[in-house]
Amino acid sequence: MIDITYYGHSAFLVKMGGKSIIFDPFISPNEKASEIDVSSLKADYVLISHGHEDHVADAEAIAKSSDAMLVSNYEVAVWFSEKGVKKFHPMNHGGSKKFDFGWVKYVTAIHSSTLPDGSSGGNPGGFVVKHEGGCFYYAGDTALTYDMKLIGEEFKVDFAFLPIGDNFTMGIADAIKAADFVGTDKIIGMHYDTFPYIEIDLEQAKKAAAKAGKELILLNIGESIKL
Repeated sequence: MIDITYYGHSAFLVKMGGKSIIFDPFISPNEKASEIDVSSLKADYVLISHGHEDHVADAEAIAKSSDAMLVSNYEVAVWFSEKGVKKFHPMNHGGSKKFDFGWVKYVTAIHSSTLPDGSSGGNPGGFVVKHEGGCFYYAGDTALTYDMKLIGEEFKVDFAFLPIGDNFTMGIADAIKAADFVGTDKIIGMHYDTFPYIEIDLEQAKKAAAKAGKELILLNIGESIKL
């Protein structure tokens, strides 16, 4: 069982194997997450799916204050190393690496990726994380892609962090298909309601998921669950 805390948008803290991993920390610029004190957040790892501001805003601060290992694609990892992040690990699509909290594979995402200063963020991706207690998929920002079926063929995915806000990523209908592709009935929704472009009808999304036999988990900012 692992502990998951939601910090808004696509930012999550996952505690597992005695380690703390923060995914895509966009917290301090997010008005909806104004009650979260970023300076109090500590992590052993910071995993970044791609270079957009709404996924990397607090990555440098958290990585430096925690002396955390920052893991992302090559371009994003090197960009942060040039900003003074001392511990970093670059990956690329299809590659995997064993860390002390589990085994990570960097997988395809269909999106774009430009860093805040206009530098190339390389190709966006997601992460499959296999650990002692199971396996989960963090999709990052992505469209529905048939490559997700490969994840379902290779792994037994317990749950998936999937974007549901539409417009820039999948909406709920495609997220349900993505869950089918990767072989899970449990979706943790992300990348919704932060901005007007991605505001959605949450009740409709829950009904659509339930009708498809899926559990859609929508956490309040600051809320934690165990899975």
